Amino acid sequence: MHRLCSHLIIYSDFGEDPILYRIAGIIEDYELLVQGDPKALEFNEDVLVMRTYREVKRLLDLATAYGFDGNLWQNYLTWLLITNENSFTLTAEKRTLQDGSVNTFVKSDIAIFMELFDYDFLPLEAGLGIDAFSTLTHYCAIEKRERMYNRQVSEQVRALSAKLAACSDVNEFFDALYSFYEAHGVGIYAVNRAFRVRDIDIDGRRDIEIYPIHNTDGVLLTDLVGYESQKERLVRNTRAFVNGLPANNCLLYGESGTGKSTAIKAIANEFYDSGLRLIELYKHQCRELSAVISQVKTRNYYFIIYMDDLSFEDFETEYKYLKAVIEGGVEKKPDNVLIYATSNRRHLIRENWSDRDDVEMSGGMHRSDTMQEKLSLFNRFGVAIQFGRPDKNGYNEIVKALAKRQPGLSISEDELMQLANRWELTHGGVSGRAARQFIDYLAGEVTEN
Repeated sequence: MHRLCSHLIIYSDFGEDPILYRIAGIIEDYELLVQGDPKALEFNEDVLVMRTYREVKRLLDLATAYGFDGNLWQNYLTWLLITNENSFTLTAEKRTLQDGSVNTFVKSDIAIFMELFDYDFLPLEAGLGIDAFSTLTHYCAIEKRERMYNRQVSEQVRALSAKLAACSDVNEFFDALYSFYEAHGVGIYAVNRAFRVRDIDIDGRRDIEIYPIHNTDGVLLTDLVGYESQKERLVRNTRAFVNGLPANNCLLYGESGTGKSTAIKAIANEFYDSGLRLIELYKHQCRELSAVISQVKTRNYYFIIYMDDLSFEDFETEYKYLKAVIEGGVEKKPDNVLIYATSNRRHLIRENWSDRDDVEMSGGMHRSDTMQEKLSLFNRFGVAIQFGRPDKNGYNEIVKALAKRQPGLSISEDELMQLANRWELTHGGVSGRAARQFIDYLAGEVTEN
């Protein structure tokens, strides 16, 4: 195996200490031990068994994290292939197949991976008296709750793994792999819908990392009852965006519990297959906005930077970074990035009566510099969509629609309305959130009883 790995060209960098290279090293050392090579004096069979089990554990941990099943070895190799960002995969990302000299090197690597897919571990197992790899290649995973692993990644890896294992030659393997890159891309963006940002330290230098959110909410726009015109405006803008047409940054504003955040999460799910990805950024991370954009602007995806519950107090100045990036900075915002924000405040920054103290009269118009400054952020969102609270009838309609989605609820409509109206009196008034919380409560009571 170590000889095979040493001939990899394009697919050779898998980060620090990958399982593949560690196992290759174990096999190399075992062969030295069998040959009686003096270098093998540094270890014995017990040491090799311990090292082998350590890598088996790492494979099992990875399988648990991603819900692998069946042939874990082939699942792992497939995972390497779809997450490895290199000169070929980044070029192939969501693009139709192109001829190029690099394809020759890729097919050379693919020939190696085909051998690795069918690698015979029996000599190692027989020599060390273990059967770990035989178990891993015929693995039966314990059923896990979905929140314990990334179901989306699991399904994609296992499906591609089975397809690659069935390939009869290098060209067929190459076509299957390229088809995946063309449809999904490569790396973390290929197999995840949503991401967050965190600070990291690289050799004493502060940087940011965009990392995936596992088990994202699978909500769809149809799950948001009502607000049809609002959803239509949001869909229209997003569709233009993923079709490469001019589109605007969006602000969804209105009272809490009206479905603003749900609408944006649903949009990310609806347009995932069109290459849309969601990056959640918190208010205190506004300063990182430029760094985030610089990391994604060259990728062949469409990114919505999602800022939930965005509002600023007088003493908070982070909004100035947001203003500069959205519109006003020297660098043009890339075409594959938009900002979608939600807020309970239409104008985002708290306004006070004292803001009018600097009112001036000019050309018959009253102008306040303070108010203009505070309104300037709102004005940078080309699309502003209001989500208002439903009236009592609207609230009741939402309750009835959500109740129909709970088949276990056998309750008359009159009783449902009485309980729903009693609920909203003690849970913040009529809103979509109150309706959903009420139905969840009711469904839980029915299940428990």
